[in-house]
Amino acid sequence: MAGEPIVTVVGNLVADPEPRVSQAGKSWVTFRIASTPRVRDRQTGDWSDGEPLWLGCRAYGEYADNIAASLTKGMRVIIQGRLTQRSYTDNQGQQRTSLDLEVEEVGPSLRFATAQVARGAERGSGGGFGASAGVGTPGEDFGAQGADPGFGNGFEEQPF
Repeated sequence: MAGEPIVTVVGNLVADPEPRVSQAGKSWVTFRIASTPRVRDRQTGDWSDGEPLWLGCRAYGEYADNIAASLTKGMRVIIQGRLTQRSYTDNQGQQRTSLDLEVEEVGPSLRFATAQVARGAERGSGGGFGASAGVGTPGEDFGAQGADPGFGNGFEEQPF
């Protein structure tokens, strides 16, 4: 897939990853994230949520198995992958466009959480972070809206 831009996105899983198996017996996983900028209006000083970016994500093979075993809805993750675009017709006959990421790397965001890394059993390297690592502060909900810092365009980023 030469030519697709490689991007890094910080966002929250909006549902648990969906593991799948192809007819050839190969593992793959799909999941969706939402990245919502938190922006401040310089004139009023008010904070608000920007327009969320919704991305479908896919990974294959042992990597897919690690993702399915490690990620759950609401986790804040950092994902790097190849950005792709596809067009389709929805159930109402409307032409739509979807942005997707072919995942190359994924990990927990440690801004609001801690994680414990465990090496993969088969290869002894890489591995994932445990789903029990508690990505997110106990009792805190990092849903799809309002979790990500904002970017320029007349607004300031949210302070730490």
